Amino acid sequence: MLDLNEMYLYRMTHIENIPHILQHGITHLSSPNANPNFVPIGDKSLISTRNDFILNNGKRLGDYIPFYFSVRTPMLYVVQHGYNMVAPTPAENIIYCRCSIQDILNLQLDFVFTDGHAVDGFSTQYIPENITDIQSLLDMKAIDDKYWRDENDLDKKRRKEAEFFSPGRYSYTN
Repeated sequence: MLDLNEMYLYRMTHIENIPHILQHGITHLSSPNANPNFVPIGDKSLISTRNDFILNNGKRLGDYIPFYFSVRTPMLYVVQHGYNMVAPTPAENIIYCRCSIQDILNLQLDFVFTDGHAVDGFSTQYIPENITDIQSLLDMKAIDDKYWRDENDLDKKRRKEAEFFSPGRYSYTN
C-alpha cells in the first residue's frame, strides 16, 4: 500500500544556502523571501529554460521549486563534475533537503510532478489529483537505479529525472 510519508523528495542545494533555508524555507527567485545571496549549482541555461516553460496549469515552471525522487541523479553528476558549463561543486558543498510527499499534502501546497525531465516533450505532467497513482505513473526502478545509461533503453535517463515541483512557501523543521 502506498505510504506518502515514506515517499521522499530531495532538493539539492549549495551548503551556503542552508542558513537562508533554515530561516525562510526553500525559496525561488520570485519568492517574497528570495535569497539575495543564493549560491546556484545548477545548469544556468536549464534554469533559464525553466523560467520560460509554461506548465499545463498555465503557470511558469520557474515559479516552482524542483525536487527529485532520488539523491543519485544525472544532475548531481553534472554538478560534481562540472559539465554543461556548470562549475564543479565538491561533494561536501552539496546538501539535500528532504521532505515527504505527505508533508507537501499536509501543507495543502499546489504541486506538479512529471514522469521524466520536466522540459522534455516526452514527459507527462501530473497534478495533485494524480498523487495516489504516483507509483504506477513513475518508473521507480529507473529513478532508484544507480546508472542511467542503457543501450537497450535510450529513454531511461529521462525517466530517472522525474521531478516534483512545489511553490516552496514552507520551511524545514525536521
